Amino acid sequence: MNDTLADLSLTEKAALLSGENTWQTRAIPALGVPRIWMADGPHGVRKQIGSADHLGINGSEPATCFPTAATVANSWDESLAEEIGAALGREASEQGVHVLLGPGLNIKRSPLGGRNFEYFSEDPELAGRLAAAYVRGIQSEGVAASPKHFAVNSQELRRMVSDSIVDERTLRELYLTAFEIVVQESAPWTVMSSYNLVNGEYAHENTHLLQHVLRDEWGFGGAVVSDWGGSNDAVAAVRAGGTIEMPSPGFDSAREIEAAVRSGALDEADLDARVREVLTLVARVTARPVPASVDVTAHRALARRAAAESAVLLRNENRMLPLATGTRVALIGDFATTPRYQGAGSSLVNARDVSTLAQALGASTLDLVGTARGFRRDGVADAALVSEARSLAASADVVILTLGLPEIAESEGSDRVTLALPADQIALMNSVAAVNARVVVVLSAGGVVEVPALDGAAALVHGYLGGEAGAEGMADVLTGVAEPGGRLSESMPLRLADTPTAGRFPSTARTAEYREALSVGYRWYDASGTPVAFPFGFGLGYTTFAYSDLRVQNGIVTVTVTNTGERAGSDVVQVYVGRSTPSRMPRPTRELKGFSKVRLEPGASTTVRVPLGDRAFRYFDVDLDSWQVEGGEYDVSVGHHSGDHTLSETVHVEESISEGAAASDPHAARAEAGRVLTDSEFAALLGHDVPAPGWGSGPLGYNDPIDRISTSKSALVRLVFRILDRRRRKAEASGHPDLNILFMFNAPFRVLSKMSGGLATRRLTEAVLTVVNGQVVRGVGAVVSAYFRGRRLEKTSRERFRAASERPRTTRRSR
Repeated sequence: MNDTLADLSLTEKAALLSGENTWQTRAIPALGVPRIWMADGPHGVRKQIGSADHLGINGSEPATCFPTAATVANSWDESLAEEIGAALGREASEQGVHVLLGPGLNIKRSPLGGRNFEYFSEDPELAGRLAAAYVRGIQSEGVAASPKHFAVNSQELRRMVSDSIVDERTLRELYLTAFEIVVQESAPWTVMSSYNLVNGEYAHENTHLLQHVLRDEWGFGGAVVSDWGGSNDAVAAVRAGGTIEMPSPGFDSAREIEAAVRSGALDEADLDARVREVLTLVARVTARPVPASVDVTAHRALARRAAAESAVLLRNENRMLPLATGTRVALIGDFATTPRYQGAGSSLVNARDVSTLAQALGASTLDLVGTARGFRRDGVADAALVSEARSLAASADVVILTLGLPEIAESEGSDRVTLALPADQIALMNSVAAVNARVVVVLSAGGVVEVPALDGAAALVHGYLGGEAGAEGMADVLTGVAEPGGRLSESMPLRLADTPTAGRFPSTARTAEYREALSVGYRWYDASGTPVAFPFGFGLGYTTFAYSDLRVQNGIVTVTVTNTGERAGSDVVQVYVGRSTPSRMPRPTRELKGFSKVRLEPGASTTVRVPLGDRAFRYFDVDLDSWQVEGGEYDVSVGHHSGDHTLSETVHVEESISEGAAASDPHAARAEAGRVLTDSEFAALLGHDVPAPGWGSGPLGYNDPIDRISTSKSALVRLVFRILDRRRRKAEASGHPDLNILFMFNAPFRVLSKMSGGLATRRLTEAVLTVVNGQVVRGVGAVVSAYFRGRRLEKTSRERFRAASERPRTTRRSR
């Protein structure tokens, strides 16, 4: 590798740090450095074979669509996650994909997050361990995983321009810990940086994140790939630790990097470090001599099993489920015949074989007496559909009612606006329950919903987004072929107003202020005493489990688990740790620090051992910039969910505090009490003034969001905005959001050049801004001039790179 690096010209080195096109890196044929292919793949490979985009709009090769990360997270099963990862790796290898862009593991700060279906949990321990399992599986097949989005990427609105303002302790303990687990337990070959800024610096050029934390502290030795269009300043990225800019910006970034090295503004040693990371990645992902072969049938069976293992049984009055053989069932709801099995956006998989619940139940042991649509997907009430559903319900023993969120509610590029199910679906349930009280509601959604309105259902199962075989997995659960193995990986609040970011998420401002600090998810509900519909970790099964003989010795939690029911089943042993004596630093009431999934036959017992590792008792001391362990008494609890602590043992932990550790922080303590910090409290927690949230009133700039053209001084530009905005609203009303417009409106002006593949340069973007800011005639002239100048530059750079990269190397040449 060092010989290859030494033989590269400055031009070649600079060019290797950005893509050749939408999905591929650049090659150096003379040195045997091939181009490699990247593709989306959090829950299925999305390799585009024709017109390419990064939003999931155009077609891709067929692939198995597995349940989404939010679904599999409910399994709490690391071995299952690793199996899925290996299957993803095999399918990627077969298709010639070298880097699979996933898994996603951002913390679910709010249940409204539009991309939550791609993420695992509100808890970093669970998210990190499951993501690490995916990475191990993917990379076992010689394909690089790329855990994403690093870091603090919590909202879709303004995602490319939003500045996440978060204190260092919250950043470390909550938003970075999952990534730390992945890096240290599975050694990913790449990490994808996020679009947003973190405390004033873009993630892809954030030295604190990419160098100090990721590389120096965690020991990451791979490449950092930008999210598509997420690179801002190519030179700053190289200096900070950003390796590869995707998609291709043409040679604009390469020219900037080369010029910076020649002028002394960029140390060539930094450039060499990034190029070495590229060469290492290429060597790793091209080492496999023969591509993998895929057993499509086996992969679909895995997808079906994963869906069943991840289904969460939330209510089961009078043991209605599982349904006995021959039960006469009425199947109602639009999702029964047109399933929602994945989210929208860049993760959209061209699924090989999608099953419906109507097909799956028709092939089961149940007597399916009929199906009825019941409601329209667009939410418009339809009395005729309700009447048909009521008649069918009255003729059956049991009603299976499929409810959920329509596609428009959950998509990359936008956040949810409510946790409520559509009103017409609730009205349908009430109408059906009036004629048949034996109603089983099956939910399809990428996250939590408000469920008090579903109190009329005798049984409630949340299937999340179960992938292409999700309907068959759900049928297995409903009929008892499979145990509902899911436990909630996120809290299910009673209402949106109870959530920690209610009224503040998503932020429409320039900044997103993390004023709830560490109080996210169950940490918030515990600290504030806010009741929830179903707690984090909750889930029922078709059998029952009892815990006994809890012991905590030498960092190992030991507990006896007994299946006290009449059938085989699974349970998740969850270990929580909380401070029992006063602390010098505020802490959450309790935190998940370990878990283990166990399967037992009826009447059987087993001893479960859960290790408490280095993360169990630590906190991050901002003044010392290091992790500390405070001595004293801690309660170690074992239970079925975050609110169940019937078994608990107090343990003494020895002090491991460095001299100079902080005494206390009353402002953070107030945050832990479940309240949002005031301006002065938040400033004290940050250690500096809270950044101004406004966009300002001056001319629009390179990193302003494009939808701010609504404020342009040019009437023509404002007209363009109104036309596009009408198109956006029309698409949303149809139930199919226009992802191109959503992306454009939320993106900064820099994407005009950064995502043009060389058609535009930064100079052209600045000329467009001249038009936007009211100087139309001058700006149009500048646009034309910049376009043709850019084309000449791009042609020259392309020819220069091609000549250099194809030139035989007989001796090491001077640069």
